[in-house]
Amino acid sequence: MNKNYIYILTNANNSVLYVGVTSNLHERIEQHRRLEVGFTARYNLTKLIYVEQHSDIRSAIEREKQLKSWSRHRKEELIAESNPTWQEIMPME
Repeated sequence: MNKNYIYILTNANNSVLYVGVTSNLHERIEQHRRLEVGFTARYNLTKLIYVEQHSDIRSAIEREKQLKSWSRHRKEELIAESNPTWQEIMPME
């Protein structure tokens, strides 16, 4: 089974949210933490707070688009379902 991920990052103050998609979660989060990715580097978005796994990239991309269209409040509710304290999640291999 292929592993594709939707993820949400934030900064230390939890003031900005970023939704992304990748097939290599560990490497992608490391890129964000090294501040190699434009938007996330600008806002220092290095804290992984939400992850969903999908079996195919098409469904992952569709889900990413869906989440990006949501209001911040709705994204906060989604995060709170699995991570109510917004603790940093360590990426899976």
